[in-house]
Amino acid sequence: MATGTTPATTENSESVSAQIAAASELLLAATQTAAIQTMDLQQQVARLQALLEVSRQVHATTNEQEVLETVLRIVVRELEMAGAAFANSDLSYGEPIPEASADTPHAFYSYPLNDREGKPMTELIVAPPDGRPITLYEADFLEGLSLQAAVALENARNHERNLQWARVQQDLDAARQIQRSLLPQRMPSIEGYSIAVRSQTCYEVGGDYVDIIQLPDGGILMAVADVAGKGLASAIMATSFRAAFRAMAVTGIPLDLLATRMNQHHWLEGEEARRRYVTAIFLCLDPIAGKVEIVNAGHNPGFVITPDGPDGKIEHQIDAAGTPLGLLPGMTYRSEVLPMPQGSRLLFYTDGLTEVFCGDEEFGQDRLMEEFSRTPTGKADGILEALWVAIHGFSGGGPQEDDMTALVLCHLPASPSPGSVQIEPRSEVISDSDCTSVRVSA
Repeated sequence: MATGTTPATTENSESVSAQIAAASELLLAATQTAAIQTMDLQQQVARLQALLEVSRQVHATTNEQEVLETVLRIVVRELEMAGAAFANSDLSYGEPIPEASADTPHAFYSYPLNDREGKPMTELIVAPPDGRPITLYEADFLEGLSLQAAVALENARNHERNLQWARVQQDLDAARQIQRSLLPQRMPSIEGYSIAVRSQTCYEVGGDYVDIIQLPDGGILMAVADVAGKGLASAIMATSFRAAFRAMAVTGIPLDLLATRMNQHHWLEGEEARRRYVTAIFLCLDPIAGKVEIVNAGHNPGFVITPDGPDGKIEHQIDAAGTPLGLLPGMTYRSEVLPMPQGSRLLFYTDGLTEVFCGDEEFGQDRLMEEFSRTPTGKADGILEALWVAIHGFSGGGPQEDDMTALVLCHLPASPSPGSVQIEPRSEVISDSDCTSVRVSA
């Protein structure tokens, strides 16, 4: 029986060969695709590693110039660009940045460095070698580097601002301590009288001023003043005012003349001092005669309550006898003398006590006078405490918006040796995160 290949067998063999060839082609294509994907993955890993390393370098410092210099060095040394620089800066690295022209359209490339809010901080300018176009990899690397550099640059600037603020805060803390030391640290303790002062600044330092000076003739000179404005500038002016007041007070000149000279002195200090004019109220106590002489230079009215009226008391209001000190040249002031019999009380204050609000309602002068007159205690420090409690209760514990300073003088029942003066230190200093409060009483 003869054997051989039939047409059907030949057709089947060709079909199998074709299938094997097709499968081989598919396998080869899959292998090539996998190789390409592996290569792409390796490139991505290498790119991420490179970006991670440059990120570590640019974030290694909080100095702004060091951040920028690091970025330039990375661009030239590691990316092998011809040169790099930052716009509007003298910082550059490598070759100078050429100007673009028709012959060299790719002379340089720029990458903005924006902060978190999208505001431009600076611009990185890169010059590729020989003016060639940059590759896709280089463009991707520079974009990633610019993002990291922007974050590092903003962090460096924030760090510098924090350092500057820390220095300012340190100076303000020192200024606060100095201003505290310039307030009365000890009160004249006079038989038959009670005196207390309290000062609370709105910020670290303030423009309120209170002082008490014992005169050689046995009198007691007191002053409450308020420099226009708040904060450091007003505090500096208050310190200047204190120096002038104390220098004139020890000369023993009459109270009205003292106010006149203080006004002229402040005016002559110049334009800036005139903008920071001073309202002030002065008092000279004669403890033996039981009377006070008062001059009000554009200040809030002073209150005096005496127990001589038909209803048991008389309320006196000492209004301004002239403009604030330093506002107009050549001003003169008049003094007012009031009796201060036993049972009398006196209040001087700055407008921070009356300009306290609860919503749209102001604490006001009338409410302050009412609280002052009805306070049952006859001791000065107790009266001040009652006033502060009433004011804070009215405001509902809201933030303090102005400096608050007050002085209270009380003439107590008769003592065995009236007019005997001793110096007895009694002071308390209280501070918190929002204000500084100093209370002194005798």
